[in-house]
Amino acid sequence: MEKAVNKYYLFMFGSVILSSLSQILLKLSARKSHGSFLKEYLNPLVIAGYGLMVAATLTTIAAYQGMDYKNGPIIESLGYILVMVLSYFLLKEKVTRKKILGYCMILAGVIIFYL
Repeated sequence: MEKAVNKYYLFMFGSVILSSLSQILLKLSARKSHGSFLKEYLNPLVIAGYGLMVAATLTTIAAYQGMDYKNGPIIESLGYILVMVLSYFLLKEKVTRKKILGYCMILAGVIIFYL
């Protein structure tokens, strides 16, 4: 018999995706020059980025209602890797050896945790 994936874990992975997309939007906004302090923080990219962050927070809260608390931070750490991958493909950011080493260490930690 197959074991079904707990929907709360899917919520947590969804939260990681929302949070990562939020970071990309905020990075896009930070790359642009803004005419004033107000425009720097009240532009569509920033508002959408913070909106996604609120959605990610609410999704995380929902996820914690049905999963062990010990798993949350481990799953959320995958967000660092997703931001790097999205930044590489969408923002054409450079991926250095140090970054790859750091992300490999994160992955190793996740794998060791679940052994």
